[in-house]
This record gives sequence, C-alpha cells and structure tokens, in this order.
Amino acid sequence: MSTDRLIQFLDTTDAEGNALGPSVSNRREVETFHAGGTIAAGDWVMFDASKTGAARVAYVLQAPAVATKGNGAVIGCALEAAVAGDLIKVVTAGYHAAANVDGAVTAGDILVGPITVAGRADIEVVTGVNATTGKCGIALGADVGNFAPVCVVKVF
Repeated sequence: MSTDRLIQFLDTTDAEGNALGPSVSNRREVETFHAGGTIAAGDWVMFDASKTGAARVAYVLQAPAVATKGNGAVIGCALEAAVAGDLIKVVTAGYHAAANVDGAVTAGDILVGPITVAGRADIEVVTGVNATTGKCGIALGADVGNFAPVCVVKVF
C-alpha cells in the first residue's frame, strides 16, 4: 500500500525534451483506497471511520465541513472522481494540480480541512477564538473556480 520514496525523479522532461507533467514521481505520493461514498476529483478526503477493523483505513470519504475549526482528519486530495465501492487514487503528499479550495486562496496560503463546504480546503485562521487546526496543504497558486495547485502536506 505504501508509496516508495527512495527514488526521487526530479527531471521535468524526458530524453526527447517532452514535458513529463505532474505524474512524475517528484516527491508526490499517491495511494489507492476504496471510496466509501461519492467523491469528486480534487476533493479532500478522510478515512471512513464508519467501517470496522482495518477497513477503516482502506476506505475514504469526502471530508465533511467542521465549522470554525476545520476538519483535521483530512489525509489527502482525490485525483479522480469515484462513487461508493470504486477504487480511488489520492495524493497523500506532494503536488496536486487542481485541489478543491476556498475561492479566496492565493499562492502561499496554508490550507486546513473543510470548514464551510465538504471536500473543500479553507485558508488557515491563525489567531483568535476561530483559530483552525489540521494543516492539509499549501496553495501553490491562486484558485480558479475553487480549484488551485497545491502541495498536500503528508499526514498518512
């Protein structure tokens, strides 16, 4: 199940000069899980604690919003859409080209699990009563239609 990080391929082009894109193993880790429900591409996900035994870490769900504090249980960001029972690839660390994020995200923002919309990362609030918890990523660019390139912070 675990992705191997021993090989870090840092080239951005192949021998012919063709761009390799975000699927290159440039410090990105992708794990395959079972979808415990409907998940859209780019949604932030968490383990499905409604399962029993080891299935709890084999299934993921769209992370629900946790008002004020954010959902600290986020483990990664879905690369593809899935419905209950499908296999789904999830970026658990590193680059994701189009993560579901709050509409005010700009490059450099620290992201936390969903606060207001399920599956959508929000900008970290660092002070006061509403300080958030559970950093899940760092925005690498501004959002376009609630999607932005991010670096997923490794939790799993």
